[in-house]
Amino acid sequence: MENKKGLFNTFLQLVLLCFIAVKAEQLLDDGGGWSSVSDSSLQDEGPCNIDVLDGSSISLREFIERYAYSRPVILRGLTDNTKFRKLCSKSSLLEEYGDRRVRLSTANTYSYRKVDVPFQEYVDTFLRPQSVDSLGSDTLYFFGDNNFTEWQSLFKHYKSPPYVLPHTSGAYSFGIAGPGTGVPFHWHGPGYSEVIFGRKRWFLYPPDQEPHFHPNRTTLSWLTETYPNLPQEEAPLECTIRPGEVLYFPDRWWHATLNLDTSVFISTFLG
Repeated sequence: MENKKGLFNTFLQLVLLCFIAVKAEQLLDDGGGWSSVSDSSLQDEGPCNIDVLDGSSISLREFIERYAYSRPVILRGLTDNTKFRKLCSKSSLLEEYGDRRVRLSTANTYSYRKVDVPFQEYVDTFLRPQSVDSLGSDTLYFFGDNNFTEWQSLFKHYKSPPYVLPHTSGAYSFGIAGPGTGVPFHWHGPGYSEVIFGRKRWFLYPPDQEPHFHPNRTTLSWLTETYPNLPQEEAPLECTIRPGEVLYFPDRWWHATLNLDTSVFISTFLG
């Protein structure tokens, strides 16, 4: 009788473990808990006219010769960030960092306005879809201003892209933003951007082709008002990246981003 009871308890434990594992996998599949039924995701991913390669199909030398200094590229399966992805679920980040203060930035090309709020407040109050008529100066979201010491326990689990340009080192910028948000056109040094949850649409122009945009208008307004009327010769390079994909952009390339879902993302700037 005792043996049967022990076997039954063991069976219940296995069922419970399987249930927990399934729920955890479902959590990751549905965007780590960041997406909801009311989430106003944007459905148009647009075209993709950027090279998309399997990370294992290109060597560092080929990357340097073909892309590093000349054009963007998207690499799939470059690193395995499964553990980091689990740590970036909504429940995990709120449990670990809910009380930490994060610095929010305006979505304006030339603005330096910053606002500090607890991470829990950002998620509860600021993390929401953006309307097309919002101005960049009135839009606050979390991206780029990270206190590396406070977030070190998270960043140490991130596996950055292995292709580092000569005489450079990487610096991380971590962010979470709602549908319709993004940064308008700007440029800086080279780097990578990886989506952890959600989808992020990218628009890029080479350094000698400055796009037409208003610095205080958001990427969403540019997409709806300017983008449809661009002549073919002024069309950008563009693509939507998903979890497991890394986009590389060269030095001084103009770029703007648009989060199609509530997205979690991290960039590695090479300086």
